[in-house]
Amino acid sequence: MNKVRVRFAPSPTGPLHIGGVRTALYDYLFAKKLGGDFVLRIEDTDTTRYVEGAEEYILEALEWCGLIPDESPKHGGPYGPYRQSERREIYDKYTAEILKTDYAYIAFDTPEELDAVRTEYESRGEVFAYDYFTRTRLKNSLSLSAEKVKELLDQNTPYVVRFKMPVDRILQLEDLIRGHSAVNTNTLDDKVLVKNDGMPTYHFANIIDDHEMKISHVIRGEEWLPSLGLHMLLYEAMQWEAPKFAHLSLILKPEGKGKLSKRDGDKFGFPVFPMNFTDTQTGSVSKGYREEGYFPEAFINFLALLGWSPADDKEILSMEDLVNEFDLNKVHKAGARFSKEKAEWFNHQYLQIKSELEILTYLKALPQVIESALPDGKLLKIIGLMRERATFVKDIYHDGQFFFEKPKEYQEKAVKKAWTETSAALLTELNQNLDAIEFEAETLREALKSYVEIKEVGMGKLMMPLRLALVGELKGPDVPDIMEILGKEQTRARIEHACRAL
Repeated sequence: MNKVRVRFAPSPTGPLHIGGVRTALYDYLFAKKLGGDFVLRIEDTDTTRYVEGAEEYILEALEWCGLIPDESPKHGGPYGPYRQSERREIYDKYTAEILKTDYAYIAFDTPEELDAVRTEYESRGEVFAYDYFTRTRLKNSLSLSAEKVKELLDQNTPYVVRFKMPVDRILQLEDLIRGHSAVNTNTLDDKVLVKNDGMPTYHFANIIDDHEMKISHVIRGEEWLPSLGLHMLLYEAMQWEAPKFAHLSLILKPEGKGKLSKRDGDKFGFPVFPMNFTDTQTGSVSKGYREEGYFPEAFINFLALLGWSPADDKEILSMEDLVNEFDLNKVHKAGARFSKEKAEWFNHQYLQIKSELEILTYLKALPQVIESALPDGKLLKIIGLMRERATFVKDIYHDGQFFFEKPKEYQEKAVKKAWTETSAALLTELNQNLDAIEFEAETLREALKSYVEIKEVGMGKLMMPLRLALVGELKGPDVPDIMEILGKEQTRARIEHACRAL
């Protein structure tokens, strides 16, 4: 068997959708499991849709996901260039070759002429296709004399190169995920292979590049399944061995119908891109998983299971696990429904798995935490107390905001429940006693227990107003743990302020 080589070939026409990331992930896993190469190729022949910064975004997004190409415009490699816009000489060579076969011809029809034919068909309630039935009646090298074709070429008349679809053939097609299918060539039209600017369309450039780069397997989205017949015929025309094909199902909307889109993300409040992307023309920002606080490992783990299941249905899988267990034969044919809740569940699981020192690095990167200037020791204690209920690292800050700044106000509902006419006196006396107590959680726990025994009041009579004074509402971990982290000076100041304010 030849070496496994797969390619991920996005177009720089905007941010990379998570469907594209999943395709890249399956490419990567398949290659790495079989000791192969993962190639990134930028398909930028459509200059009209090119978006500035999109290529850089694709490279950075893949790197954040841990999907580092073996070959790419950035990493180089033996089969470059890896941008289609830089491969014009290669395409010109193969354009000349295919025109020598009976599989291609040149067409001089102008857009206006084709629109007129299309309108004529529509007036009869028919749909026009440039195919085996119509091509001999249109303006091309099949219908025109050799002299007329030469004359038009000598006059530099614009033309395109079209594929000459065979007539009355049943193509037998194989797909590694979907199995066998058949298509009648009479149902396929004569696609444009080379545009009038001399650049190839996706179909032709794609085939040439995959051949030149020795791609063994093409893993791509199911939207390309209707093109499989044409692509197999192009390999036949060029007398090249075709790679094996696998077409991935769609990632579906949360309700299960239709392809997941940015609009769905905006509607339901979740990203559909791996990272934030700023449109340089409009200034609008599309939200990304990285900036929303997802760990790349959690994002990749979640994405891998959108359309594939490991043998034992295990859910938490490292990249190494995914490589070892991935099997293209077990990729689902049906679309996978996206779930925001499941994505968040994965991130929560990874937050629990990570060491406190790993989480500390993420926590210290938050602007609010940087401003607080709390020492690492206290931050580690906060992480230990708050991580269990957090989904994202930012939740540790938001849910434990009282560790970083004193309450600006006291929750009205909590005040009614916790603060009585004796609370101020009880806390004021406690505050005086705190000066002599060591601020360590267990010591504070015993001291508070002794205090309520001496005062002959229930623990709730002290702890609820004390929590309110420290936090501003009735939430958070054990009060002695909060007091230890806040320290003696801050604890006493908050108790004093609450007694005055309430």
